[in-house]
Amino acid sequence: MDDYVKIMPCLDMRDGRVVKGVHFVDIADAGDPVACARAYCEAGADELALLDINATVENRPTLLQVVRDVAAVCTVPFTVGGGIGSVEAAAAVLEAGADKVSISSAAFRNPGLVPELIKAFGADKITVAIDVDVNPDLPSGYEVYIDGGRTATGVDALEWAKKVDSFGVPVILPTSKAGDGARTGYDLPVIRAMASACKARIVASGGAGKMDDFLAAVDAGAGILLAASVFHFHVIDIRELKDFLYRNGVKVR
Repeated sequence: MDDYVKIMPCLDMRDGRVVKGVHFVDIADAGDPVACARAYCEAGADELALLDINATVENRPTLLQVVRDVAAVCTVPFTVGGGIGSVEAAAAVLEAGADKVSISSAAFRNPGLVPELIKAFGADKITVAIDVDVNPDLPSGYEVYIDGGRTATGVDALEWAKKVDSFGVPVILPTSKAGDGARTGYDLPVIRAMASACKARIVASGGAGKMDDFLAAVDAGAGILLAASVFHFHVIDIRELKDFLYRNGVKVR
């Protein structure tokens, strides 16, 4: 695993359009996924994430045609998540052109799926996403949520991350429900706890609002910096962000 910190714009997709919400609700349109992907590749993104946010809740597979269309213009690795609940579903997404798949609710409901996917495709193709929210009654202070952040599980987020890590997944993507779209900064205790406890590279996700937030996430142990609204709505330019991080001692491409 290289030690460069990567910038990863996230295309949350609903009904074939890129959207962005706040705290997983209040959804606003943010453009065409193919146009967004092309623009981000040209803007210096290191990777992309494409998440079909309603696929799991609507009990349907990922929109494969959108994956194909994005793959046709994408010049960086891209990860696709949403509605992937089996080896067959993952295979279809990878065959459509995705470089990696991300699973969340399906992994929680069936932890055995994670090693199955690793065996079928190799660990480097698999990311496990974990939606979390604050719960002071749990040891880590954070609870796992599934179904796009709709369903509380009662399970400690750090314990679940450690279980996922034990399968050999190279990337874990925790998203803070409280931080999502709020631009108030990443949830640093989550990043710090998971980075300390896991071998996997941790993705900072949910809450970036200014360049200092990205730097704080790196300091907390994040190796990949995911953001959506600040990139979609041109609050932060990716190349300017990389320059800022580089000036502050962070290795970026």
